[in-house]
Amino acid sequence: MHEHRIEGKWIAAFARVFELCKVAAGDPVAILSETQSRQINVELAELALLAVAARPFHVVLPSPPQRAPVPIRSTGSSSAIGGLEPVIAALAASSLVVDVTVEGMLHAPELRHIVADGARLLMISNEHPEVLERLIPDPALEPAVAAAVARLRGAEQMTVRSAAGTDLRIDVGKAMVAGVWGCCDRPKQVAHWPGGIVVSFPRAKTVNGTLVLAPGDVNLTFKRYIERPIRLTVESDYITEIEGDGVDADLFREYMAAWGDRNAYAVSHVGWGMNPRARWEAMMMYDKNDCNGTELRAFAGNFLYSTGANQFAGRYTQGHFDLPMRNCTIALDGHIVVAEGALGTRAL
Repeated sequence: MHEHRIEGKWIAAFARVFELCKVAAGDPVAILSETQSRQINVELAELALLAVAARPFHVVLPSPPQRAPVPIRSTGSSSAIGGLEPVIAALAASSLVVDVTVEGMLHAPELRHIVADGARLLMISNEHPEVLERLIPDPALEPAVAAAVARLRGAEQMTVRSAAGTDLRIDVGKAMVAGVWGCCDRPKQVAHWPGGIVVSFPRAKTVNGTLVLAPGDVNLTFKRYIERPIRLTVESDYITEIEGDGVDADLFREYMAAWGDRNAYAVSHVGWGMNPRARWEAMMMYDKNDCNGTELRAFAGNFLYSTGANQFAGRYTQGHFDLPMRNCTIALDGHIVVAEGALGTRAL
């Protein structure tokens, strides 16, 4: 990958995103990082905030010890704060928290306390700045994401099917729904950059059917494209059977089993990507250490199935898979929103 050198174009990219987040002159902005954060992004955040005349300050925490039985990747649930009240208070007192922790605060237990009084949080995904520069949020995406959120909130059932054999039924009535276009410009709002996705956190005992990971689908925890099919049976939210030959299925089984935690097999969230500038093939261009893969969660038309923690269903675990899938047809109450991997709306 390219040298980790501060580039003017990257300062400009970060500054543009902060402008879209409506950071104003004099705003107190917290930069939350840890000792293993991607340092170039920490520095770019500071320089860009100074460029827009904000008043940034740093909250830096030691990266927590590794206590899990396997490596932890791409959970969106940093444990760096560890419930430390003075840190939470400092972050909550800012107007914006720029989150550059390794795993991010999206699903961290402290998040609701940080934003409770009006602070907003922008998670800058642990990507090389080149990825972030290429995917500066497009304001034109905001109304499309908002419309998708409204459609999903108003639905009772989501169905997902594919020629590969996926046939999934999800009761999404009264489920928590969130959409991200890449910026946060309102109190208590949470976003991540890159953005462009809508997701639902299903209630307990609402997900059933078959999920088939086909060649070209992605296991983002492993940062690996699937090469041989994996067939998953889902019963009342939990993966009860993992079928498939070859290393992809073996890796999936071994990592799941290593947690010794039934909740690792449960659904976390489901949704679809909406960003037309995000690229499915982009992960081929980067070493694993240079990207977090958020772009592949957001590429337009993917169906995102994620396993692991779902606080809205009362389940907590560190085990987590993000599985963007291509060529799926997603329907809400019989109305197609993604047709064989292409965004679009029509009745069945």
